[in-house]
Amino acid sequence: MSKAGPSNELEKAASAYLRSAAHQPVLWREWNSSVFQQAAAADKPILLDIGAVWCHWCHVMDRESYENPEVARIINESFIPVKVDRDERPDIDARYQVAVSALTGQGGWPLTAFLTPEGKPFFGGTYFPPDDRAGRPGMKRLLEAIAQNYRTHREQIHESAQKISEALRDVEGVKKSDEVADERIVRDIVEEIVGMYDPKNGGFGNAPKFPHPSAIDLLLELYLSTRQERLLNIVTNTLEHMGRGGVYDQIGGGFHRYSVDERWIVPHFEKMSYDNAGLLGNYLRAYQVTGKNFFKEISLGILTFLEGVLSHPEAGFYSSQDADINLEDDGDYFTWTLAELNAALDEQEARAAALYYHVEEFGEMHHDPAKNVLFIDQPVSAIAARMEIDEAKVSDLLVSARLKMAQARSRRMTPFVDKSIYSSWNGMLISSLLEAYRVLGLKGERDRALATLDLLVTKAYDPQKGMYHTLVEGAPSIEGLLEDQVFIAAALLDAYEITGSRFYFQRALDLMEITLRRFWDEKEGGFFDTARDLTDRHGNLVNPRKPFQDSPTPAANAVAAQVLDRLDVLADREDFGEKAAATLALFARKAGQYGLFAATYGLALLHHLRAPVDVVVVGRAGDERFQNLLRAAFDSARPGKRVFAFEPAVVKSRELPAGLLATLPELPFDGVPVALVCEGTACHAPVQSPADLRALLVPPSK
Repeated sequence: MSKAGPSNELEKAASAYLRSAAHQPVLWREWNSSVFQQAAAADKPILLDIGAVWCHWCHVMDRESYENPEVARIINESFIPVKVDRDERPDIDARYQVAVSALTGQGGWPLTAFLTPEGKPFFGGTYFPPDDRAGRPGMKRLLEAIAQNYRTHREQIHESAQKISEALRDVEGVKKSDEVADERIVRDIVEEIVGMYDPKNGGFGNAPKFPHPSAIDLLLELYLSTRQERLLNIVTNTLEHMGRGGVYDQIGGGFHRYSVDERWIVPHFEKMSYDNAGLLGNYLRAYQVTGKNFFKEISLGILTFLEGVLSHPEAGFYSSQDADINLEDDGDYFTWTLAELNAALDEQEARAAALYYHVEEFGEMHHDPAKNVLFIDQPVSAIAARMEIDEAKVSDLLVSARLKMAQARSRRMTPFVDKSIYSSWNGMLISSLLEAYRVLGLKGERDRALATLDLLVTKAYDPQKGMYHTLVEGAPSIEGLLEDQVFIAAALLDAYEITGSRFYFQRALDLMEITLRRFWDEKEGGFFDTARDLTDRHGNLVNPRKPFQDSPTPAANAVAAQVLDRLDVLADREDFGEKAAATLALFARKAGQYGLFAATYGLALLHHLRAPVDVVVVGRAGDERFQNLLRAAFDSARPGKRVFAFEPAVVKSRELPAGLLATLPELPFDGVPVALVCEGTACHAPVQSPADLRALLVPPSK
């Protein structure tokens, strides 16, 4: 079809996914009030398409069905078509995923839903080809059947949709119970996670395999307090298999979204910022606990990807990188034929790289059998034996091979990067980059994290509404989503610990006050995923949701509880601690059954029940003794630990949050840097040497 000009209303959409459909003959609208007014006035059902710019099958369906003039004609005549970007509107996506899954047993993207003019679903599915194919009904036949059925059975459809919506309201609802939120629930969650562990390949469950960063965090935290080797073995085996697999980009760094096989070899090639934020934290903490250099290397690889591909030149991180260049390929940018490998490298490099990355004449990709996914197949020692050279030489060959392969790959057409800057995902990235500073001492990552945080609180924060969801070309949009508030609040507290700047603490406090005012359920407790005072609600958005499961990012209610507990201690706000307790109690009855998907809840509950370990280090930034004390504090893998760094003037002026003022004694400061360790409300005597500080931070033995 001609693409000379737009044919629908999506040309000026903020979302790159929506703009990609601006030239389709379907008369798409964005989700807004006028859509439902038009549908009601015309008495037509709504066709809702939910997808994402990184979603391969969304683009396939766009090309096959929505760019098909005959399909477009039927849609335009009989439906009001609405297109939604699931990354831009997670609130809409979450509700209609539940609805379509309940109706058909299907879910995922593209999500295709048929709604009454009020927005209530009565049928749906995922991908539909234009004509009947391989047992799937064709879009043309489906559209005609639904349009005819709506014309002739309108009342029955409305009645059915109403019942479905009422049933879904009950499914999504959470009621108070008498269940006690105690460590027994954490044990139940962990046992469910352990029961799904794959000891052969690492990870949890069978194919397809997704990363579960929160589960890794929970297992590591429990290992530090219990010293159960089985927990550490699950963590290290999983992270090693993932880092050696094709799900990790062996040349460019960073992780793809998931693996289609249980061995982590063949991925879905899109790369998401939130996955890499969570996994960066996993690998950094695994390195901190074990000292294994492999985990450090993967951490640096993730940072290389984030900096090189997802970073705005000034500040902020983009949301994702596509899997494909076009619909004909399947990860071709990331995969290699043996001929491509040989062309990029000299003979010895090619031999070593082919053995190391398992590059052969026939690879793993079904659409092109010559294409190989790179994964670490053999250790350097085995390659050295086969090539009859020493291991150091093999390592050198692999270093030079990776550099040349990266250069060769850079000459390929690069998959599209969605330059939307989402507050929630950036909050996760800020926290992980600050962790890279703590664990690896990377000051550049600290500066990048703080610049990103400053950007967001300058351009995406409203003192009455809180955080907006997205920044596109510097303009904020979409307000009233819980995840943005809590992930940014957590990042602000992390920044306060690192910098000692009262600004970050105060903004975190303000943001949680807004969050409690706009999202807190006064009747049952817990937080709604959208602000209670939003009036522009249509369709299933009227159904209340309290996000409890990690899917795919950490559950916002659990993160909210963590932030409230941190502010309870810092700000001496007992009411915040009570709200955290009420949030955790609300989900206590069902949490133990959810295993992997309740991992962030388990972590929040663990931290809620145990006294924190606060380390306060005071000294001048330019003093090497202060930096050594700070490094000792950062290096110690102590569960529940928080490290605060302050200039002497801040402590002397007592310009500290009320909780710290109440806990900290008058620290003796005579120019020599000093560290104080407090567990709960009890503090050890101040120390001045890194060795003494490390001794105080030795994890408890079990």
